[in-house]
Amino acid sequence: MAKWLFKSEPDVFSWDDLVSRGKDGEEWDGVRNYQARNNMREMKEGELGFFYHSRSGLEIVGIVEICNEAHPDSTTEDERWECVDVRAVKPLPRAITMKEIKAEPRLKDMVLANNSRLSVQPVSEAEWDVILEISGA
Repeated sequence: MAKWLFKSEPDVFSWDDLVSRGKDGEEWDGVRNYQARNNMREMKEGELGFFYHSRSGLEIVGIVEICNEAHPDSTTEDERWECVDVRAVKPLPRAITMKEIKAEPRLKDMVLANNSRLSVQPVSEAEWDVILEISGA
C-alpha cells in the first residue's frame, strides 16, 4: 500500500481539527495544484499518510487514513478538482520537525525535504519507517 503526506497550516486546519471530526474524517479540499490532485487520485481507501503542520510548526504530528477515495471537491464547481477524505488515526509519540528531516541522511530524497511546497505528496515505505523510528513509534 502506498503512503502519503498531507500538509496543512495549523491556523487554518490543524491535527486537532481533524481529530475532532472523528471516524467520518474530513474532506481534504481546496487543493489547486495538479500534482497534488493527481496524487489524491492515486490514493486507495485504507492507505495511510502523515499529517504535517506547515508554515508554523513545520512538523509531522500524526498519522491519517484515507477513508474515501477521490471525488469532486465540494469547495468548487470546477470539475478538474478532486479530493479524498481522511481521518485521524493517531498522533506520533513525538513530532518530527523539518529540521530533523533535512538532517537525517536516510530522508535526503524525501519529497518533503526537496519540494516543501507540494501539499499532498507520496512517502516511500523506507521514509515512512524512518519517520516512525525517529518519532519513537
